[in-house]
Amino acid sequence: MRCYLYLLLSLLALLTVACDPPEQTVSSVNPNDWAARRATLPADTTLASGATYLSSYSQIYTETEHRLFDLTGTISIRNINLRDTVYITRAAYFGTGGQLVRDYFQDPIHLGPMETVSIIIDMRDRTGGTGDNFYFEWSTPRDVHEPLFEGVYISTYGQQGLSFSTRGVRVE
Repeated sequence: MRCYLYLLLSLLALLTVACDPPEQTVSSVNPNDWAARRATLPADTTLASGATYLSSYSQIYTETEHRLFDLTGTISIRNINLRDTVYITRAAYFGTGGQLVRDYFQDPIHLGPMETVSIIIDMRDRTGGTGDNFYFEWSTPRDVHEPLFEGVYISTYGQQGLSFSTRGVRVE
């Protein structure tokens, strides 16, 4: 009988440990990934600069204004040029009230021809709220396409799924 009791307690302890998910961060990007992309802008003045705004949705209202639906966002930064590198000098994430939630890197990063990098807003990251948004600053060689910024948002609850996308708008 005692053996069964120890076996049962061991099994319960194992199930308890197995059911607790590992602690995960809700920040979307490993800083080492950005460090590997660090770039120095060319010294000459042949670069054109601009800024792009992207609306984002880490949460949306469902049924009433008192019930929220959490979403995972994939924010894509795309270099749509076949031959030229583009530079992203800022990727800033703002919350509903306009407060800066986070800047993703301090130094400019580069994207090679036809390359894409992504920022993921985890479904559990509610810091942005229902009106979160991104502001990107970038530089490109003159007469080259500016980077493309898109967001794809998705979530599933039970058998219900929801997905949609947004596209950045040049503001400078």
